[in-house]
Amino acid sequence: MLRSGTSVAANYRAVCRSRSKAEFVAKIGIVVEEIDETIFWIELMADTEIFKKARLKDLLTEANELLAIFAASQRTARSSMSR
Repeated sequence: MLRSGTSVAANYRAVCRSRSKAEFVAKIGIVVEEIDETIFWIELMADTEIFKKARLKDLLTEANELLAIFAASQRTARSSMSR
């Protein structure tokens, strides 16, 4: 989880430095994949009771909100490229 979670931030930083829309779309796709993987690890820790679900609830909520934001950005960028 540490690797995928920190990868979200590092790859988002790369998104912000994109030189073209195509590069933006490609890099934001990586961010979406990494935040989705992070959500998987959080859910796994809750399901296996490594941590109590209540302790992970806020973290999981925030991760899902970030996924929604990044996925929306990806969809918007893709649709603006196809125009």
